[in-house]
Amino acid sequence: MNKMKSLLYLGALLGMANACNKSTVPTTEGGAAAATGFQINGQLTNAAAGSKVYLAELGETQFVSRDTATVNDKGEFTFTGTVPEAGLYQVKVNDQNQVLLALDNRTKLTLSGDANRLSEGYTVKGSPDSEMLQQLGTVMGRSRQQAQALEQRYNQAAQTGRADSMQAIEGQYLAAQARSNAAIKALVRRNPKSVASAFVVSNLLNPDEEFVFADSMANQFKASLPDSRYTKALVARLDPLRSTAKGQTAPEIKLLAPDGKEVALSSLRGKYVLIDFWASWCGPCRKENPNVVRAYQKFKGKGQGFEIYSVSFDQSRDKWLKAIKDDQLTWTHVSDLKGWESAAGQTYGVKSIPLSILIDPQGKIIAKNLRGAQLESTLASVLK
Repeated sequence: MNKMKSLLYLGALLGMANACNKSTVPTTEGGAAAATGFQINGQLTNAAAGSKVYLAELGETQFVSRDTATVNDKGEFTFTGTVPEAGLYQVKVNDQNQVLLALDNRTKLTLSGDANRLSEGYTVKGSPDSEMLQQLGTVMGRSRQQAQALEQRYNQAAQTGRADSMQAIEGQYLAAQARSNAAIKALVRRNPKSVASAFVVSNLLNPDEEFVFADSMANQFKASLPDSRYTKALVARLDPLRSTAKGQTAPEIKLLAPDGKEVALSSLRGKYVLIDFWASWCGPCRKENPNVVRAYQKFKGKGQGFEIYSVSFDQSRDKWLKAIKDDQLTWTHVSDLKGWESAAGQTYGVKSIPLSILIDPQGKIIAKNLRGAQLESTLASVLK
């Protein structure tokens, strides 16, 4: 079910407003627009005269308060000012009613909506980047509703022990994510010079799974938005992944097995191999292990053969070995017992676990992040 996290990301962004840092930049209410700078003209229904509207900048981990405006007796408010660079900003009535906009020093936009339902529907004009974000919000909102409904069905199936239903729902989750990603990529392709597009590719798409697309867009952003923080962030995320992108030969790993002997990943060449990064202390890893066990038992003797090469991020040898025994993981295991400093983890740029990488008999990477039903369906396809 972790596959759908990206579908919920936009809502999480808006929720970050609950932990704003106050800026030392003085606020300005109203006032004439600067010769160069942004201007937001707002019109809200159901907003009391004298009530406040807040402008915040999206920082690296949270929204940072930048300005406050006062609503007049006609429901109008205005923000004007300058920004250090093009970026994403939030206009907020309260935590439940807020929108995401893109601002630069040429932006002149109008924003209108119901103060009590601003997040559900608003109108923005005059800023193609902000209009794109509104379209993105529609896509993400629809996907979020689908994800929540499927998660509820999944939990119900889990409570009643209906494993077949759980697998089917996981498949529906993956299909929903694929539709969402396709819609997001279509928006980005239509707006290749937009700072909003650079933000979207950097934050809403998994670079492991969408490397080719993300890399192609990064090249365009480097030409059209070379100084953007989002371009720089995207390039920084992609560079470590180049050696482990789909189609590349999987980098060699040589670590010690539980018996103390060194086992190289290349020693399994000639079979399909799932490189499985995990740890005994990782709850999601342990939860996923039954799916991996089931797939191994089902496919290990099929076609050209299937093996698993598990790399543990443990530091305790005893806990590592106990987890192998308890979860009945009867395949190749290696570790240098260095936790997140694992040599293999550094080579593969692993930032979170569980992480799986499927390689073909020639050692080429053909798939990443396979779990549950997707792992079985992919293996069934390649091991015909």
